[in-house]
Amino acid sequence: LSNITNGKPVQATSAKIKPGTRLLRQWHGTTHEVIVTDRGHVWNGTTYRSLTAIARTITGTQGNGLVFFALKKKLGAKDG
Repeated sequence: LSNITNGKPVQATSAKIKPGTRLLRQWHGTTHEVIVTDRGHVWNGTTYRSLTAIARTITGTQGNGLVFFALKKKLGAKDG
């Protein structure tokens, strides 16, 4: 399943991450762990509705959470 954005095919992200999944991401020398639950995503003892909210808190930028946690390629990124 894919969509078209700005004339480029984009992978659909409707697949859900199963509760209990642990996501690890190193950012500026710190390892961040997110636990996926049926109520959201837990990071540093706080539950967030989205990975994007967590990624924005960690980085201080408006990045995409799925891209930050390497669950989706950045639009326009090339393979290899």
